[in-house]
Amino acid sequence: MTTVSFEEKIKGVGGNALYEAKARVFREQLEAKIPASLRLPPTTLEDPPLDVTHIPETCGLLTSQELAITELDATAVCQKIAGGELTAVEAVTAFGKRAAIAHQLTACLMDFFLDEGIKQAQKLDEYFRNEGKVIGPLHGLPISIKGMLPVKGTVGSAGFLVNIETSTEDCDMIKILRSLGAVFYVKTNQPQTLMHLESKSTYGRVLNPHNTNLTAGGSSGGESALVAMKGSCIGVGTDGGGSIRGPCAHCGIYGFRPSCRTTPLHGVLWYQPGQDGFFSSTGPMCRSARDMRLFLEAVLGANPALQDPDTLPIPLRVPDLTQKKLRIGIMMHDGVVMPHPPMIRALKMAKAKLEASSEVEVVDYTPYDHDRGYSIVREIYYEDGGATVRHLLAEGGEEMLPLTEWVISPPHVRAHDAAQVWKLRATRDAFRREYSDHWRSQNVDVVLCPPFPGTASRHDTAKYWGYTAIWNLLDYPGTAFPSGLVADPAIDVYQELHSPMSAADEYNLSLYDAAIFKGAPVSLQVVSRIFNDGLVLAAQEVIERILKT
Repeated sequence: MTTVSFEEKIKGVGGNALYEAKARVFREQLEAKIPASLRLPPTTLEDPPLDVTHIPETCGLLTSQELAITELDATAVCQKIAGGELTAVEAVTAFGKRAAIAHQLTACLMDFFLDEGIKQAQKLDEYFRNEGKVIGPLHGLPISIKGMLPVKGTVGSAGFLVNIETSTEDCDMIKILRSLGAVFYVKTNQPQTLMHLESKSTYGRVLNPHNTNLTAGGSSGGESALVAMKGSCIGVGTDGGGSIRGPCAHCGIYGFRPSCRTTPLHGVLWYQPGQDGFFSSTGPMCRSARDMRLFLEAVLGANPALQDPDTLPIPLRVPDLTQKKLRIGIMMHDGVVMPHPPMIRALKMAKAKLEASSEVEVVDYTPYDHDRGYSIVREIYYEDGGATVRHLLAEGGEEMLPLTEWVISPPHVRAHDAAQVWKLRATRDAFRREYSDHWRSQNVDVVLCPPFPGTASRHDTAKYWGYTAIWNLLDYPGTAFPSGLVADPAIDVYQELHSPMSAADEYNLSLYDAAIFKGAPVSLQVVSRIFNDGLVLAAQEVIERILKT
């Protein structure tokens, strides 16, 4: 593989002269917000190691107390603040400083406003001193926010230079999190169009902290890189095709895609308003399984349907799985693309451990026509044939990235008139019913499967979303979590090459070179039927506990 300099690797989207002038201003505004006291030396940035996860610990810019704070997960931060062992100011300062370091190594941010975060935290600390109690379950918790979720007074974007804004009000998710006591200090980077499993924008290309030759995923890639670098203990992402689960899987962290319309979306920046062929979900990206539950219990406990009329008033119900043997279907592949060797090794390990446990029952899960389902959802994503994307790029003088051209191109994408849109929605609904019938025939509670056909991919190569997007089409909630394994070139090799099942499989096969993926986290995915969000949480906890034994 051709060696690329770090400066070139982290470079953002280009464009014509007008675009470059505006883009330079946005980038310089962000860089000016990073304090000189948190700047890494030029020698570090000239040629950093592929794995940059340890640089915040060794660079000397953080105190031992700050390093200890940033090792905590969100649940521990909340517990220590509520117990008077940690102040909100100490928490946001530590994570904010580490976020500034992380950004220089991964291009994970699009706005940095630690001073504002400290002001929020000071008010919460004053309340705690005066009242002797917390304001809510997330009191003082620093939360990082994906770029497309408006936070008043900060930079936001819907995936193009022309819609970068300074937001004038909070979106509903932010309003709810504020009311629960959360503190905001950064906004994170995301890709052109918001529809890549890669994150490259005006602000730079987000790099995977474990191996900067690989992607951090998309479209919530800034979040995944930041959390993996411990510049955040928990963040908010969105997922319409895998944009929470994919990045979390790539960076070895935890992420949850709720059933659509159970968490608030009102006010989120998007360039196809009124396109309701598919919905995204807002959800947590974090460092532990318990943090996913903390977030969802807090947000859904606030009854967001009272604020957002498009949100469904469905409470989170987490079943007690000690009273029932969990039935797990294992899906080794989707019948379209065979995962790379590290993923197959993780699935085989998981299957063996689960089968050896008396707690669960394990069966093989047979996928139902995932190729057709993936084709349907890809057509739904751009019912205008990609015209809006082309217009926004042209308006801003912004170059079209190769993954943008791929995602809006035929044969999957074409323009539809009203009657064709109705027909496409009817096709979607018929497939959902067929799949629901199939799921019931398999008699499983949850399915354990890959979140991606391998570990994190090389830059600009992520062209198969089928392992996540199929569940978006069906609106089945899911979580990605680390298997505990990493790619190992010594053992993750093909013993013999299989015959490709599809053109996408042939492409995926061509991408694999064991040495390139060395050290990349290998993650797994758990899904269940629509509105079984609590079951997914409970099942993931059981599965992970068994895998760790």
